[in-house]
Amino acid sequence: MSILWHLTSLLLLRSCVPGFSMHDGIVGGKVSVPHSRPYMVYIYDSVWEEVCGGFLVREDFVMTAAHCRRHPVVYLGVSDTNLLPVGIAAHPIPHPKFNMESPDHDIMLLKLKTPATLNKTVSTITLPKTENGEISKDCMVMGWGLQHYKHGPPSRVLKEVNVTLLDSKNCGTTDTLCSEGTTGPARGDSGGPLVCGGVAQGIVSYYTEESNGVYCARYTHISKYLQWIQDVMNLSPLQQHETWKGKLDKFI
Repeated sequence: MSILWHLTSLLLLRSCVPGFSMHDGIVGGKVSVPHSRPYMVYIYDSVWEEVCGGFLVREDFVMTAAHCRRHPVVYLGVSDTNLLPVGIAAHPIPHPKFNMESPDHDIMLLKLKTPATLNKTVSTITLPKTENGEISKDCMVMGWGLQHYKHGPPSRVLKEVNVTLLDSKNCGTTDTLCSEGTTGPARGDSGGPLVCGGVAQGIVSYYTEESNGVYCARYTHISKYLQWIQDVMNLSPLQQHETWKGKLDKFI
């Protein structure tokens, strides 16, 4: 499982520099109406030249996947990556049980050095209220990733696609949600939200290719981490610094 996870996470994570191409991303779906998803965040690692998605959950916090790199610059209110605003530096706080050998606990919070100013093009998205709440099976994912699963450049504009969740018993671990089909998130879409009924229920983590050519996408189940999220977001600045330092020493 560790080898499979390593390969698929790289497939989702590896991308190119901002604004590289005019081709659309997300396999299938459609181009999002500009600024219609104001919680979406474009994350670029200038050291590794890699791209992830994310989403704003509070004025000073972005949520993304823990396997995304550790030198994030955050761009808010993005529709077209050729027209990026001024980036915001952020401190990464990955889940303490995450490691790159496993897909478990693939969740990370980014503490923005400068809190976002909320407006029509920048706003937060709602998180689940309880751990075991009912989730709509009709969901949506979005990002600036590839148009095809195995090749092509990343998207210049935000794209979205509808997906249907599988029953949890067919998904694997309890902290994972799944969808499958020939459309969905691809390379470069890691960290983006799985939105169901207007609520961010999952985080794009990785995918596997089934023998029949169908792709199964896995999402970190956010409601399983509500206590950790609350604890991190309520830490004092000094406590947050100590948390970041310990994790950065381990990952960089």
